[in-house]
Amino acid sequence: MRRTYLAYAGSVAIAVVAFLISTRLVAEQQKAHAALRIQNPDDLKWSPVGSLPYGAEAAGLDGDMTKKTEFTVRLRLPPNYKVPPHFHPADEHVTVIDGSFYMGMGDTFDEAAAKEMKTGGFHSIPKGTRHYAFTKGAAIIQLHGNGPWGITYVNPADDPRKTAKK
Repeated sequence: MRRTYLAYAGSVAIAVVAFLISTRLVAEQQKAHAALRIQNPDDLKWSPVGSLPYGAEAAGLDGDMTKKTEFTVRLRLPPNYKVPPHFHPADEHVTVIDGSFYMGMGDTFDEAAAKEMKTGGFHSIPKGTRHYAFTKGAAIIQLHGNGPWGITYVNPADDPRKTAKK
C-alpha cells in the first residue's frame, strides 16, 4: 500500500510540475502575443522630415532615432526628389519598399554616377561615408540602424534646418 501511495504521490507531483510549466509557457506566449504589434501600410502616420529637403515624409515603425537604440523608419519621397551629399554618425541600412531609389557616393552630386536600387533592393552604408540620393518617380524606402541618428551635409548650405523650404 505504501508503494502504491508513493507511486500515486510521485505521479501527482509530476502532473503538478507539468501543469506549472505549461501554465508558464502559456503565460509567456500570451505576453508575446500581447506585445505583437503589426503595422500595415494603411496604419502608418506620415509627417514631414525637417532634416531632409522639403517633400520627404517619414513614418516611424520601431525604436527612437534620437536614442541609443535600434530604429526602423520609412521615408516617402516624391518624384524628382534630391538629397545632397551627406553622411551619418552610424551605419545606415536602406531597403527600397516601392519604386526606385538612386544612390551615389562622394562629396559631389553626380546623377550619372549613381546606381539604381529597385523595389526590394538593399544597401548598407558605413558610418561617415559621404553619399547622395534621388528619385525619378515616387519612392518609399526603409531605413534602419542604431541611434542616436543624425545627418550632416557636406555643404552646410544644403542643410534644410538652416535654410528656408524650397
